[in-house]
Amino acid sequence: MIKFNELKIGDIVNAEYESALRQGEVTDLDREDKLVCVQTEVQEFWYEPQHLFPILVNDEQLDKLGFEKLENTDGTVKYMKEAFRILLPRKGDFSSFEMWYREDRRHISHPIALHELQNHYSQMTKVELAY
Repeated sequence: MIKFNELKIGDIVNAEYESALRQGEVTDLDREDKLVCVQTEVQEFWYEPQHLFPILVNDEQLDKLGFEKLENTDGTVKYMKEAFRILLPRKGDFSSFEMWYREDRRHISHPIALHELQNHYSQMTKVELAY
């Protein structure tokens, strides 16, 4: 489950409908009733937060988002999208990493969800991160 206050329009999440999970994009938020409108490949539908689930950041998701990958000789892996950078200490290890954009540098000490990365990226660059 994702907390309602973590979500923003444009975030990518998994939405559960009739026991099936479908990836979709948040298109609207109803703050009064705490409902989230998500557009999936099937339809646009309003969900309660308990039917929304995070998608963990991984190599595949960063590739879909248009990041370039550079494997360094010391075993670290850098993902780049324009001036934004993500540095993993080891290939495939998203449990602890650094991200930076210009002088804004952040150390993340736990795996994060795609919508959280999107929100960090937006805060740091003032640009939305989407497929």
